[in-house]
Amino acid sequence: MTLTTVPVIFDLDGTLVDPAGGIQDGIAAALSAVGLPVPDAAVLQSMIGPKLSDALLNTVGVPVHLVGEVIGHYRSYYRSIGIAQGAVYPGIRELLESLVAAGHTLAVATQKPQGLAHTVLEHHGLSRYFSSIRGSSDDETLDGVHLGKKEIIANALSDLATPDGVAVMVGDRSQDVVGALANGIDCIGVHWGFAVDGELEAAGAAVTVHQPAEVGPAVVSLTGLVATSVQKETNGAV
Repeated sequence: MTLTTVPVIFDLDGTLVDPAGGIQDGIAAALSAVGLPVPDAAVLQSMIGPKLSDALLNTVGVPVHLVGEVIGHYRSYYRSIGIAQGAVYPGIRELLESLVAAGHTLAVATQKPQGLAHTVLEHHGLSRYFSSIRGSSDDETLDGVHLGKKEIIANALSDLATPDGVAVMVGDRSQDVVGALANGIDCIGVHWGFAVDGELEAAGAAVTVHQPAEVGPAVVSLTGLVATSVQKETNGAV
Protein backbone atom coordinates (compact mmCIF):
# COMPACT_ATOMS: atom_id res chain seq x y z
CA MET A 1 0.00 0.00 0.00
CA THR A 2 1.57 3.26 -1.14
CA LEU A 3 0.65 6.74 -0.01
CA THR A 4 -0.92 7.65 -3.33
CA THR A 5 -3.34 4.71 -3.33
CA VAL A 6 -5.01 5.64 -0.03
CA PRO A 7 -8.60 6.72 -0.85
CA VAL A 8 -10.09 9.97 0.45
CA ILE A 9 -13.82 10.17 1.19
CA PHE A 10 -15.56 13.55 1.31
CA ASP A 11 -18.78 14.77 2.86
CA LEU A 12 -20.82 17.00 0.52
CA ASP A 13 -22.70 19.94 2.07
CA GLY A 14 -20.41 22.11 4.17
CA THR A 15 -17.32 20.35 2.87
CA LEU A 16 -17.34 20.43 -0.94
CA VAL A 17 -20.33 22.68 -1.58
CA ASP A 18 -21.60 25.70 0.34
CA PRO A 19 -25.41 25.42 0.24
CA ALA A 20 -25.48 29.22 0.64
CA GLY A 21 -28.90 29.24 2.25
CA GLY A 22 -30.49 26.73 -0.10
CA ILE A 23 -31.01 24.14 2.62
CA GLN A 24 -32.12 26.55 5.34
CA ASP A 25 -34.45 28.44 3.00
CA GLY A 26 -35.91 25.19 1.74
CA ILE A 27 -36.62 23.89 5.22
CA ALA A 28 -38.20 27.21 6.20
CA ALA A 29 -40.40 27.18 3.09
CA ALA A 30 -41.42 23.56 3.71
CA LEU A 31 -42.36 24.18 7.33
CA SER A 32 -44.38 27.26 6.35
CA ALA A 33 -46.16 25.28 3.63
CA VAL A 34 -47.69 22.94 6.22
CA GLY A 35 -48.40 25.68 8.76
CA LEU A 36 -45.58 24.89 11.17
CA PRO A 37 -43.45 27.60 12.85
CA VAL A 38 -40.07 28.37 11.36
CA PRO A 39 -37.18 28.31 13.87
CA ASP A 40 -34.42 30.89 13.93
CA ALA A 41 -31.44 30.83 11.59
CA ALA A 42 -29.13 29.09 14.06
CA VAL A 43 -31.52 26.15 14.42
CA LEU A 44 -31.97 25.88 10.65
CA GLN A 45 -28.21 25.88 10.18
CA SER A 46 -27.81 23.11 12.76
CA MET A 47 -30.01 20.91 10.55
CA ILE A 48 -27.36 20.80 7.82
CA GLY A 49 -25.55 17.49 8.11
CA PRO A 50 -27.93 15.08 9.86
CA LYS A 51 -30.48 13.04 7.91
CA LEU A 52 -33.37 15.38 7.09
CA SER A 53 -36.14 13.26 8.60
CA ASP A 54 -34.16 12.92 11.84
CA ALA A 55 -33.56 16.67 11.99
CA LEU A 56 -37.23 17.43 11.36
CA LEU A 57 -38.31 15.07 14.11
CA ASN A 58 -35.62 15.73 16.68
CA THR A 59 -34.57 19.34 16.11
CA VAL A 60 -37.81 21.13 15.28
CA GLY A 61 -40.36 18.60 16.50
CA VAL A 62 -42.31 18.04 13.29
CA PRO A 63 -45.18 15.61 14.02
CA VAL A 64 -44.52 12.16 12.58
CA HIS A 65 -47.56 12.29 10.30
CA LEU A 66 -46.28 15.51 8.66
CA VAL A 67 -42.64 14.52 8.08
CA GLY A 68 -43.24 13.08 4.62
CA GLU A 69 -45.20 16.12 3.50
CA VAL A 70 -42.56 18.53 4.79
CA ILE A 71 -39.81 16.57 3.03
CA GLY A 72 -41.82 16.66 -0.20
CA HIS A 73 -42.13 20.46 -0.04
CA TYR A 74 -38.45 20.77 0.83
CA ARG A 75 -37.26 18.59 -2.05
CA SER A 76 -39.42 20.49 -4.51
CA TYR A 77 -37.90 23.79 -3.35
CA TYR A 78 -34.36 22.41 -3.27
CA ARG A 79 -34.45 20.94 -6.77
CA SER A 80 -36.01 24.03 -8.35
CA ILE A 81 -34.19 26.76 -6.39
CA GLY A 82 -31.89 25.48 -3.65
CA ILE A 83 -29.30 23.65 -5.76
CA ALA A 84 -28.66 26.80 -7.79
CA GLN A 85 -28.13 28.81 -4.60
CA GLY A 86 -25.11 26.69 -3.69
CA ALA A 87 -21.52 27.15 -4.75
CA VAL A 88 -18.33 25.11 -4.62
CA TYR A 89 -16.10 26.37 -1.80
CA PRO A 90 -13.04 28.31 -3.03
CA GLY A 91 -10.05 26.00 -3.36
CA ILE A 92 -12.04 22.76 -3.53
CA ARG A 93 -11.60 22.17 -7.27
CA GLU A 94 -7.87 22.70 -6.91
CA LEU A 95 -7.79 20.30 -3.95
CA LEU A 96 -9.62 17.57 -5.84
CA GLU A 97 -7.39 18.05 -8.90
CA SER A 98 -4.25 17.76 -6.77
CA LEU A 99 -5.43 14.63 -4.95
CA VAL A 100 -6.40 12.88 -8.19
CA ALA A 101 -3.10 13.90 -9.77
CA ALA A 102 -1.28 12.38 -6.79
CA GLY A 103 -3.06 9.07 -7.36
CA HIS A 104 -5.74 9.16 -4.65
CA THR A 105 -9.10 7.58 -5.42
CA LEU A 106 -11.92 9.84 -4.22
CA ALA A 107 -15.44 9.16 -2.97
CA VAL A 108 -18.38 11.05 -1.51
CA ALA A 109 -20.35 9.88 1.53
CA THR A 110 -23.29 12.15 2.34
CA GLN A 111 -26.59 11.90 4.18
CA LYS A 112 -28.29 13.48 1.17
CA PRO A 113 -30.37 10.96 -0.79
CA GLN A 114 -27.96 9.23 -3.16
CA GLY A 115 -29.71 10.26 -6.37
CA LEU A 116 -29.83 13.89 -5.26
CA ALA A 117 -26.15 13.79 -4.32
CA HIS A 118 -25.35 12.79 -7.92
CA THR A 119 -27.52 15.67 -9.18
CA VAL A 120 -25.80 18.24 -6.95
CA LEU A 121 -22.30 17.08 -7.87
CA GLU A 122 -23.14 17.07 -11.56
CA HIS A 123 -24.68 20.55 -11.31
CA HIS A 124 -21.46 21.89 -9.83
CA GLY A 125 -19.18 19.97 -12.21
CA LEU A 126 -17.62 17.83 -9.47
CA SER A 127 -18.95 14.32 -10.18
CA ARG A 128 -16.07 13.46 -12.51
CA TYR A 129 -13.60 13.45 -9.62
CA PHE A 130 -15.33 10.65 -7.69
CA SER A 131 -15.19 6.90 -8.19
CA SER A 132 -18.02 6.39 -5.70
CA ILE A 133 -20.91 8.62 -4.64
CA ARG A 134 -22.85 7.21 -1.71
CA GLY A 135 -25.78 8.70 0.16
CA SER A 136 -28.86 7.83 2.14
CA SER A 137 -31.86 6.02 0.68
CA ASP A 138 -33.77 7.83 -2.06
CA ASP A 139 -36.91 6.72 -0.21
CA GLU A 140 -37.09 9.39 2.49
CA THR A 141 -40.31 8.19 4.07
CA LEU A 142 -40.05 7.01 7.65
CA ASP A 143 -40.71 3.50 6.31
CA GLY A 144 -37.70 3.68 4.03
CA VAL A 145 -34.34 2.03 4.72
CA HIS A 146 -32.45 4.12 7.27
CA LEU A 147 -28.79 4.61 6.47
CA GLY A 148 -26.73 6.57 8.98
CA LYS A 149 -23.34 8.08 8.27
CA LYS A 150 -21.61 4.92 9.50
CA GLU A 151 -23.41 2.79 6.92
CA ILE A 152 -22.95 5.33 4.13
CA ILE A 153 -19.20 5.52 4.71
CA ALA A 154 -19.08 1.71 4.87
CA ASN A 155 -20.79 1.57 1.46
CA ALA A 156 -18.22 3.96 0.01
CA LEU A 157 -15.38 1.90 1.47
CA SER A 158 -16.91 -1.22 -0.08
CA ASP A 159 -17.05 0.47 -3.49
CA LEU A 160 -13.41 1.47 -3.15
CA ALA A 161 -12.41 -2.06 -2.11
CA THR A 162 -9.91 -0.60 0.33
CA PRO A 163 -8.29 -2.71 3.08
CA ASP A 164 -9.79 -2.08 6.51
CA GLY A 165 -8.60 1.19 7.98
CA VAL A 166 -6.82 2.40 4.85
CA ALA A 167 -8.77 5.54 3.93
CA VAL A 168 -9.37 9.04 5.24
CA MET A 169 -12.67 10.89 5.68
CA VAL A 170 -13.00 14.65 5.24
CA GLY A 171 -16.07 16.36 6.72
CA ASP A 172 -17.47 19.35 8.57
CA ARG A 173 -19.80 17.83 11.18
CA SER A 174 -19.52 15.46 14.12
CA GLN A 175 -21.50 12.85 12.18
CA ASP A 176 -18.64 12.62 9.68
CA VAL A 177 -16.10 12.06 12.43
CA VAL A 178 -18.18 9.53 14.35
CA GLY A 179 -19.09 7.65 11.17
CA ALA A 180 -15.46 7.49 10.09
CA LEU A 181 -14.24 6.27 13.46
CA ALA A 182 -16.97 3.60 13.50
CA ASN A 183 -15.44 2.30 10.26
CA GLY A 184 -11.91 2.36 11.66
CA ILE A 185 -10.67 5.34 9.65
CA ASP A 186 -9.49 8.82 10.60
CA CYS A 187 -11.42 12.00 9.81
CA ILE A 188 -10.03 15.39 8.88
CA GLY A 189 -12.45 18.01 10.22
CA VAL A 190 -12.92 21.18 8.16
CA HIS A 191 -13.80 24.50 9.77
CA TRP A 192 -15.33 26.23 6.74
CA GLY A 193 -18.56 24.24 7.10
CA PHE A 194 -21.28 24.16 9.75
CA ALA A 195 -19.69 22.72 12.89
CA VAL A 196 -19.94 24.81 16.03
CA ASP A 197 -16.76 25.63 17.94
CA GLY A 198 -15.19 22.51 19.39
CA GLU A 199 -17.64 20.09 17.72
CA LEU A 200 -15.10 18.36 15.48
CA GLU A 201 -12.42 18.08 18.15
CA ALA A 202 -14.89 16.71 20.71
CA ALA A 203 -16.06 14.09 18.22
CA GLY A 204 -12.50 12.83 17.75
CA ALA A 205 -11.26 14.37 14.50
CA ALA A 206 -7.66 13.33 13.89
CA VAL A 207 -6.85 16.86 12.73
CA THR A 208 -8.82 19.98 11.81
CA VAL A 209 -8.07 22.44 9.02
CA HIS A 210 -9.26 25.91 8.07
CA GLN A 211 -8.55 26.03 4.32
CA PRO A 212 -8.89 23.46 1.50
CA ALA A 213 -5.18 23.89 0.77
CA GLU A 214 -4.46 22.34 4.18
CA VAL A 215 -6.33 19.10 3.40
CA GLY A 216 -3.67 17.66 1.09
CA PRO A 217 -0.83 17.90 3.62
CA ALA A 218 -3.13 16.50 6.32
CA VAL A 219 -3.99 13.53 4.09
CA VAL A 220 -0.30 12.88 3.45
CA SER A 221 0.46 13.02 7.18
CA LEU A 222 -2.37 10.69 8.16
CA THR A 223 -1.96 8.25 5.29
CA GLY A 224 1.77 8.14 5.92
CA LEU A 225 0.98 6.67 9.32
CA VAL A 226 -1.50 4.26 7.75
CA ALA A 227 0.94 3.16 5.07
CA THR A 228 3.65 2.55 7.66
CA SER A 229 1.21 0.50 9.71
CA VAL A 230 0.16 -1.55 6.70
CA GLN A 231 3.76 -2.17 5.72
CA LYS A 232 4.62 -3.36 9.22
CA GLU A 233 1.65 -5.74 9.21
CA THR A 234 2.68 -7.04 5.81
CA ASN A 235 6.23 -7.63 6.98
CA GLY A 236 4.96 -9.37 10.08
CA ALA A 237 2.74 -11.65 8.01
CA VAL A 238 5.71 -12.71 5.94
